[in-house]
Amino acid sequence: MSDDKIVVGSLAGAFGVRGEVRLKSFCAEPADIAGYVPLRSPDGRAFGSIEILGQTQGALIARVEGIASKEEADALRGVPLLADRARLPALPDDEYYHADLIGLPVHDAGGNRLGTVRAVLNHGAGDILEIARPGGATALIPFTLAAVPLVDLAARRIVADPPEGAL
Repeated sequence: MSDDKIVVGSLAGAFGVRGEVRLKSFCAEPADIAGYVPLRSPDGRAFGSIEILGQTQGALIARVEGIASKEEADALRGVPLLADRARLPALPDDEYYHADLIGLPVHDAGGNRLGTVRAVLNHGAGDILEIARPGGATALIPFTLAAVPLVDLAARRIVADPPEGAL
């Protein structure tokens, strides 16, 4: 995926029979996704407008330009929606887009490589970095200042002090 695109949501299938979709928004304010149009799928398909109609459990209900039937909506289930990075707001120094963290190497304070960020997870209590360890193992580190004291996007590195037992 290009560095000038950020995943802001995904299509989650049909809602009804007239082409309305369930739309998962990854924005801090879910309805803000409509302001980042045009959105694109990874294969380049453009979605020029989004009209938010309501909300259902875990998703928005929306009309998306270019989706006119239940079958089209269901065929696009799981497709990520990408926005131009330039259209997104600038973040404070201590906040990051997940796309900027994924793939960064993680080292401990002594410079030893711990692994690479595979994903940024959030299950309600805060963000967690999923670290791909050498040899194929995975570790989870809370994305807090105590456990991750340094994120240096310019140098493309993270320094972590994981809690006992995390690795």
